[in-house]
Amino acid sequence: MSELTELDPEDKKIITLARSARARNGVAEGAAVRDETGRTYVAGTVALPSLELSALRTAVAMAVASGAKGLEAAAVVTEALTVTEADLAAVRDLGGPEAPVHLAGPDGVLRHSF
Repeated sequence: MSELTELDPEDKKIITLARSARARNGVAEGAAVRDETGRTYVAGTVALPSLELSALRTAVAMAVASGAKGLEAAAVVTEALTVTEADLAAVRDLGGPEAPVHLAGPDGVLRHSF
């Protein structure tokens, strides 16, 4: 496991934002992404009868809807031990293969970067 303190300050920031979204909204996951201009987009899990989206896909959708042309990094805070292929694909669609996806636990400790 990597410690949160080992990350770039901007990556620490998106983990903190994702963690806050999860706690504030009482949802299973919180996520944040940073676009090519440094803007951040923060989201929680969407669980409606007619619409279900992970926090990470919601954050990516918010970035796209706001005009982002690329992603520098993404973070998801969850109790899950991995990031789904669909979530990774959403980040890669906008950020390319070089955009890291950081997975942290509810305590903010980095578990893995993809």
